Amino acid sequence: MKPLTHTEPLHFECETGNYHTFCPISCVAWLYQKIEDSFFLVVGTKTCGYFLQNALGVMIFAEPRYAMAELEEGDISAQLNDYQELRRLCSQIKKDRNPSVIVWIGTCTTEIIKMDLEGMAPRLEMELGIPIVVARANGLDYAFTQGEDTVLAAMAHRCPDSGRAKQQSRTHRDDNDSLSSRGLRSLLSFPVPSTTEQMAHPPLVLFGSLPATVAAQLGLELKRQGIEVSGWLPAQRYAELPSLGEGVHVCGVNPFLSRTATTLMRRRKCKLIGAPFPIGPDGTRAWIEKICAVFGIQPKGLQEREEQVWKGLEGYLRLVRGKSVFFMGDNLLEVSLARFLVRCGMVVYEIGIPYMDKRYQAAELALLQSTCQEMGVPFPRIVEKPDNYHQVQRIRELHPDLAITGMAHANPLEARGISTKWSVEFTFAQIHGFTNARDILELVTRPLRRNHSLQELGWVQLVQSPV
Repeated sequence: MKPLTHTEPLHFECETGNYHTFCPISCVAWLYQKIEDSFFLVVGTKTCGYFLQNALGVMIFAEPRYAMAELEEGDISAQLNDYQELRRLCSQIKKDRNPSVIVWIGTCTTEIIKMDLEGMAPRLEMELGIPIVVARANGLDYAFTQGEDTVLAAMAHRCPDSGRAKQQSRTHRDDNDSLSSRGLRSLLSFPVPSTTEQMAHPPLVLFGSLPATVAAQLGLELKRQGIEVSGWLPAQRYAELPSLGEGVHVCGVNPFLSRTATTLMRRRKCKLIGAPFPIGPDGTRAWIEKICAVFGIQPKGLQEREEQVWKGLEGYLRLVRGKSVFFMGDNLLEVSLARFLVRCGMVVYEIGIPYMDKRYQAAELALLQSTCQEMGVPFPRIVEKPDNYHQVQRIRELHPDLAITGMAHANPLEARGISTKWSVEFTFAQIHGFTNARDILELVTRPLRRNHSLQELGWVQLVQSPV
């Protein structure tokens, strides 16, 4: 099998229709930490509980803000009252933890037995006086990171309306306006603008769950261009959800949030900024440039900023230039990571990806194509829902220097002399923005540096000999 030349268009394939990925209920791992006053209740079987317990590795002293509502045989055969049990659990959660919002995570079992979570949630919400958000994160329909997508899409419906929020803010401000400030305004003879009125562009809301430090870094980069971020979805606290509506521009930071983007456009009437994703210096620059272009702002100093970051990565770049990489597909970050690695000088043979929304990732795909042309390397094949058996055969034929894969296939590939890196590590690492590009290359080069160390020890035959 020969890689595509850079004179051909991007080539898309679809193989088995199966998701060979982690279960999407694992989104609880990072969302409960991001939304600090939340509580996540996963409604599923003991298997779901075992998965969360093993995959997240929570210490018994940690007291995380999530729990399992385990379905027994009586629940599955509809012999018990689901509402009463969920009411008992949520009442206990409210008493013990007093969260601002409870998020019910539906699983495969709730889908199969047609459990009416959406019907029970409003009734229980009225009874307990606490918001209950229902999100379907089952592995039948969604891939690993799409669990976050379903949660954010459900939470988008709970965001306040931008027009109503402005009116309430204006009324509140007028009611609390003191006589002294009114007199001061009359003396100044001009109105003092609010923070929103001072903005020279429409409101901008960014969506995607990022650590607070990374979100602050991206906000600072936009602020340098004169762009203020009006809010994030999700916010760190449920009461701080951003206002949405007509005239509000939204932009995603992760490529697996297509359902959230659709909800924001169709249900909340927001305007989506279709930009590449801020992963790597090249992607971050393109992301900022697209937002600036939409707002009619001329970006300043971005080229110098990107070049400065690349200079700081030169030690890593020497290790990866000319090396080849193969993505088996797991977390939907594959296209963005592949584009960044091509810019670093690597050759990408294949991009396996569980699900591809070509409309939401259109700008990212265009940047991948232009990057391959500029670097003079062949376009990678993009395989949606790849068949792992066929992928292993292609890996044995191409013998890439590195395969980025799910944990299930790492050891078998290593036994056949293929260096691997777990794709799940990129999900939990800080990879967004200019300052975190080093972390991506640290993960990518770790197996390459390990092999180099083994070769120096004379273990080259052990590393390269296939079983």
